[in-house]
Amino acid sequence: MPEQTASPAYVIGLDYGTDSARALLVDARTGAEIAQAVHYYPRWKQGQYCNPAKNRFRQHPLDHLESLEATVKEVAAKVPAEQILGLAIDTTGSTPGPVNEQGQLLGMLPEFAENPNALFVLWKDHTALTEAAEINHKARTWGGEDYTKYEGGIYSSEWFWAKIMHIVREDEAVANAAYSWMEHCDWLTLTLTGQPLAEFKRSRCAAGHKALWHASWGGLPPEEFLTHLEPKLAGLRNRLFTETYTADEVAGHLSEEWAQRLGLTTNTVIAVGSFDAHAGAVAGEIESYSMVKVMGTSTCDIVVAPTAEVGDHLVAGICGQVDGSVIPGMLGLEAGQSAFGDLLAWFRQMLEWPLQAVQSKVLTAEQQAAFRQEVSDNLIVQLTKAAAEVDPAESHVLALDWVNGRRTPDANQALKGALTGLTMGTSAPQVFRALVEAICYGSKQIVERFESEGIPIKQVIGIGGVAKKSAFVMQTLADVLDRPIKIAVSEQAPALGAAMYAAVAAGIYPDVLASQKALGSGFAETYTPNPESVAQYATRYAQYQALGKFVESVTTSHSEDAVMEPETPAITTA
Repeated sequence: MPEQTASPAYVIGLDYGTDSARALLVDARTGAEIAQAVHYYPRWKQGQYCNPAKNRFRQHPLDHLESLEATVKEVAAKVPAEQILGLAIDTTGSTPGPVNEQGQLLGMLPEFAENPNALFVLWKDHTALTEAAEINHKARTWGGEDYTKYEGGIYSSEWFWAKIMHIVREDEAVANAAYSWMEHCDWLTLTLTGQPLAEFKRSRCAAGHKALWHASWGGLPPEEFLTHLEPKLAGLRNRLFTETYTADEVAGHLSEEWAQRLGLTTNTVIAVGSFDAHAGAVAGEIESYSMVKVMGTSTCDIVVAPTAEVGDHLVAGICGQVDGSVIPGMLGLEAGQSAFGDLLAWFRQMLEWPLQAVQSKVLTAEQQAAFRQEVSDNLIVQLTKAAAEVDPAESHVLALDWVNGRRTPDANQALKGALTGLTMGTSAPQVFRALVEAICYGSKQIVERFESEGIPIKQVIGIGGVAKKSAFVMQTLADVLDRPIKIAVSEQAPALGAAMYAAVAAGIYPDVLASQKALGSGFAETYTPNPESVAQYATRYAQYQALGKFVESVTTSHSEDAVMEPETPAITTA
């Protein structure tokens, strides 16, 4: 650990979530969080470029660049610019976008300014269901290596190649103009450094978990396999990357342009990019066989294990296992749920429909707007209070949490949510409680999958908005899992994890473990299981599993694991 008398040194972690970005300024000597700033994406908030009915969710890069400038300038102003030695970015993923030869996202060019296909394809965009199914089928049947095997054996429509295949098939103009494709975390890092695209260091985290990159086959899958997936991918592999880099490495230095825009200096080191959950796991003080649950709109469950102990063992149905994706020198394993907080937000929006649809004749427009906001702000709070009073042993309402498909175990984004056990006496709090239970049951399935595949889960750590804000959800989760859950102190764990990476890249600490130890904020509280509730939830969990099997059995259209073959015309005889 550096001498306490050493000169002042600060680092910035920049975390891009689904709705907003936040910057965190950290004292790299003491771990003190000096300042934070949050900026919401205005175009995203207005629903631009998205069509939820078609599972299309796109984001404009100007939302990201404006957030970058607003948040970093605000926190950087707190200390002398020359004392800010490093900056690192984490983002959602897989969130790829098409770029030209200069690395500029096509959506920034006038000819593509309003084209959703030229923007970032957000992690929860599921327009590539068919393409994911094709990848799964062809990977197993093409006669060579199954390149999905380190991705849990099932490729998802949320990931890199499925999304690219969908866009190049749907939009010839974008397909022709796209020199390459970049994950969001890579593009933002490239933007800050101003480097030539060909010299840029791509993220190991992003490439290993989402783009089928693995050292054993020399990087990305070979051209022969990619063109077998889709002939329009011809030549793209050579314009992507071969090597990848861990998030503690130096990507470059801040460019002159961005140093001026952010109020920093060109001496500031920019680290290689990463995904939000992986950075958050580092801030959550992850260690061997811990599971860090990053709980927000969705969840990402991160586990690390000594590479030598796992060896060549493959864990089925997860989101990949990648050497160095979380902590260099250790194997990073990822799982998660496509909807967590999103499921509860969906229910709130359902209940709020009358507020938007019915125009009051007794309130002014201003009063009605204020009333709508007041109800929206308090609805989840009141539902939580009422749901906590519902006795699960007396409620027959059961929910399935797949409103945005199933990420793990065994990705299938075609699956749908469900409610059963409704009667004329069913109340909104009962449904809300069933939804909370459902996201917890989904978490339990993930823990069980890891352990059944030989990866023990020795402790569970919670970070993210849901972990910090909802004691009801966290207690329910502890009861369902029948495990204690430790909650990290930091309000901005992914940003803090990014700052830890930045501190290593800037040379302040020798490695991530040392940075983690020095800058970690510890744990605020621990939720312990209630034995009576554990028994009740065990019974309801079995019912949840049965409901899930039924829904999956009747969901045949666009299954991501389905065999996608041309239809054979029916033959009829007279």
